[in-house]
Amino acid sequence: MYYPERIRISDNVFVWHYTILDGTGGLEIGEGSQIGAWVGIFTHSSHIAIRIYGNHYQEIPEQEKQGYPTASVQIGKYVFIGAGAMILPGVTIGDGSLISTGAIVTRNVGKFEIVSGNPAKVIGDTRRLDEQYLKDPQLLAWYEEWQKK
Repeated sequence: MYYPERIRISDNVFVWHYTILDGTGGLEIGEGSQIGAWVGIFTHSSHIAIRIYGNHYQEIPEQEKQGYPTASVQIGKYVFIGAGAMILPGVTIGDGSLISTGAIVTRNVGKFEIVSGNPAKVIGDTRRLDEQYLKDPQLLAWYEEWQKK
């Protein structure tokens, strides 16, 4: 965790090994979300600042650096982020969505969207994926319950 004081993690969240949670610009992870191994969730970038400052990069506090963009990341409830995915600064991921293994997410992801690729693109809807399991009345009730919160 980088800047853990700027990271808010809700209840029942799972984060697997070797994952980077960057709180520089603020990070919120919604209830019940699962984050796979080797995932990077980034809220800043030094891709410009390293060239501007050169050898003096370490001398300037992050909050004073030029060319050091920061933007918060919001991850909704019951989101699944597959192993090796990267979430870039400023992205919001909607409730119930699925980020495929290895996806590079550069844009907002809507509720229940399945995204894959580099850059990540919408390839499906988790509600269609879930349909076959929701014939069970108990599972349907639990599924609808978290969406009402």
